[in-house]
Amino acid sequence: MENLSPYTQVIQQVYPDLAINAVDAISHGRNNTVLDVNDQFIFRFPKYIEGLHALKQEITLLKYIQGRISLATPEPEFICLADLSGAFMGYPKIPGEPLWNNLLSNASSTTQGNLAKQLGEFLSTLHRLSSITELATCLPRNDTASQWTEIFRRIRTKLIPHMRPDAQTWIISHFERFLNEPKHFAYKPVLKHGDFGTSNILFDQTTNSISGIIDFSNASLGDPAYDFAGLLSSYGENFVYQASCGYPNFEDLWPRIRFYKSTFALLEALFGIENSDMLAYESGMANYM
Repeated sequence: MENLSPYTQVIQQVYPDLAINAVDAISHGRNNTVLDVNDQFIFRFPKYIEGLHALKQEITLLKYIQGRISLATPEPEFICLADLSGAFMGYPKIPGEPLWNNLLSNASSTTQGNLAKQLGEFLSTLHRLSSITELATCLPRNDTASQWTEIFRRIRTKLIPHMRPDAQTWIISHFERFLNEPKHFAYKPVLKHGDFGTSNILFDQTTNSISGIIDFSNASLGDPAYDFAGLLSSYGENFVYQASCGYPNFEDLWPRIRFYKSTFALLEALFGIENSDMLAYESGMANYM
């Protein structure tokens, strides 16, 4: 069991009036150490220097979107942006649990439809907020042709040599087809969540509704299709269709949605090999070796 006292000591050094009576580690944070304090607050400590930069951006973003979107999001109350060893953000805990696939599968068709509608409305509102001028100064621009070309270069150099031959051929062809089509990069950039999947969507079983969206550390200005790819990967195509009802020109997003979904495992493997995280590397490479 991980020793959590170094984290609680850091919190109390900065906020000595916060009495910490109970603390539990939340296991599904890959880029952060995530603590539940007093069953009242969530604290996130970035594990990597990139995470520290992302935390600063996320805090700025969360302040801008408060009151502008349809679902609850973290409201930072405890903030320390020191060096990596002591940086954290804490916020009041949002009720609910991650909307794992089994929870969705066991819900009635009416509840599934209502959940899809909630998430679709959230994405529609979030993506429209890209017109806020301040966001352009605090968020990175992602999903450009140059960025995906660079990602492909890293995958080709670091991952493909370790794959079986047919997987190598398919991935190279898959990326080249996508990168060589200019219309894939002709979209209007939006404010995207960037990690819109099961662990960051909270479900309240008492109300059978979405209670909140968490972890905006991967938020950026980019392709709206990326967030729908997260839904596709988590819950399947029928759910995405339900969530997309009323979303402008949604059918145009499908080729990009499917491409981004196909990259998620590769991105996990790439993260693993670049950050010495063998579990992430092996999980991402499992279908290619």
